[in-house]
Formats: sequence, C-alpha cells, structure tokens
Amino acid sequence: MLRRHFMVGSLATGLVLAGGSALAQEVVDQAELLKPGPLPDKMIGRPDAPVTVIEYASLTCHHCQNFHKTTWPSFKAKYVDTGKVRFIIREFPLDPLATAGFMLARCAGDDKWYPVVDMLYQTGEAWNHADKPYDALVQVMRQAGMGRETVEACLRDEKTYNGIREIADRATQSFKVDSTPTFFINGRKEVGALPLDRFDKILEPLLAAKP
Repeated sequence: MLRRHFMVGSLATGLVLAGGSALAQEVVDQAELLKPGPLPDKMIGRPDAPVTVIEYASLTCHHCQNFHKTTWPSFKAKYVDTGKVRFIIREFPLDPLATAGFMLARCAGDDKWYPVVDMLYQTGEAWNHADKPYDALVQVMRQAGMGRETVEACLRDEKTYNGIREIADRATQSFKVDSTPTFFINGRKEVGALPLDRFDKILEPLLAAKP
C-alpha cells in the first residue's frame, strides 16, 4: 500500500512515497461520495447495479497494478458483468507520472479511456521504471494512436490537470483517502489491494439484502 504525501504540482516533481498499514474501517455517506466532480466519473457496469464500488487508484502504484492484473478480471466477471456491481475508478495520482498517465487516458476519449488505463497498468514496468520515463510513456501511448505532439498537447491541458487534482484533493479532504488503492463499497472504506475472497465476504451480505 502506498501513501500519498503531497498534492501533485509540476509534472517534473519527483516521487515521495512510503509504506503504511490499513486504516480502521470507516463508512462514508454514499450520496456524498457520488456527488459529481470536476470531471465525469469513469464507470464500468450497470448504472442501476445494487452495489457501487469506487476505487481511488494511481497508475504507478504497484498494489493498484497487482489488483488490476490479478483480481480485477475475476471481480469484473463475477460482479460487474453480471450486473451486481457498478465500478467507478477515480484518479488519485501518487506522483507526476501517474498524473500524466491519467491525463492521457482522459485525452484519449471516452471510448478509449478504459483501454488506455488497462494498457498503462499492463505496461507499467516498461514506462514507470524506465531511465527516461516520460519518453517511455510517449512510446507506449503510440499504441493508443497518440503521437508525441498529441501527448504534449494533452499534458498542457490545464482543465484536465486541475480536474484530476480536484478529484484527489476532495478524496483527501472529504473522505480521508491517503493511499492507493482505497475502495468504497456502498460507502464502506477498505484500504489495500483486496483479494477476491475479501470482496466476496463484503459483497455477499449486501447483495443478499437487495430485493
């Protein structure tokens, strides 16, 4: 689990990361969680699903990458594709490189947003730990049809940049999010890359209670 020690400033700023332990369980008002933010939420699944799961994630977080690669496919098949859960991914970048990745996913367009996020998770080792990570990120984005000029134009988009900052700021100030991944399951806060069996224990009673 990675903790977020600062709000992203310049994309040239370095990383400041540290380990931490999970916080005590909290419950946040679901209506407050779902209030519209500065950028449209990115939702996967049925809008009227009985359970809503919100993930605050960072593209450079190894625990987020691990969740996306190992748990998410099974979770999606079991709960999202079956209409039981709507899943919302919100940006909580831990560093400027993650901010850049999320900006590029937004700039790619609604249809390409999830494929770009998936691609950046899958190729994280190639760009996140490269000697020149920005150049590596530019190279990866060619797979999404974005050349260097398009990438650079996107990263100069202040509206997208400020929107992502506001999403992360609100998560910190209103919901006490300080690490990734952090999940809210119908408002119940869970911190860390939960395995599928942990989700099962939380979700099954919620789903059983629904008509």
